[in-house]
Amino acid sequence: MPKISDNTEVALPLRNIISMVAAASVATCAYFGIIERLNKIETSITMMKADLEQNTNFRIKWPRGEMGALPADSEQFMLIEHLAGELESLATEIEEGRAPYDQQQKLTLEFYEKRISTLEAHIEKLRNGDH
Repeated sequence: MPKISDNTEVALPLRNIISMVAAASVATCAYFGIIERLNKIETSITMMKADLEQNTNFRIKWPRGEMGALPADSEQFMLIEHLAGELESLATEIEEGRAPYDQQQKLTLEFYEKRISTLEAHIEKLRNGDH
């Protein structure tokens, strides 16, 4: 049986050595390519999980008002408050008989009352024979 030591020589053709080095290089590149791809996928999954958690928090907290409000919402709330005040003042005016529509009616009725009084006076004059 031959003895193998650190001085044992191996005779290989040069093309076989080049083929083994090339195969090792290709295998190393493929390995690191797969590792890189796995790292990208893990990073993508981690980012998607973070987005999903934020979306879940938003979906739950936004309707409750725990995450603030849009400027348009604030404007709408101010308009609603203004309209509520206007409604209260109109309700008070209506209850007191001072509503704008009631005032127009009152003016119209006063105008008709004066006209009717004038016409009745003319009719009375005509009946009495006064011209």
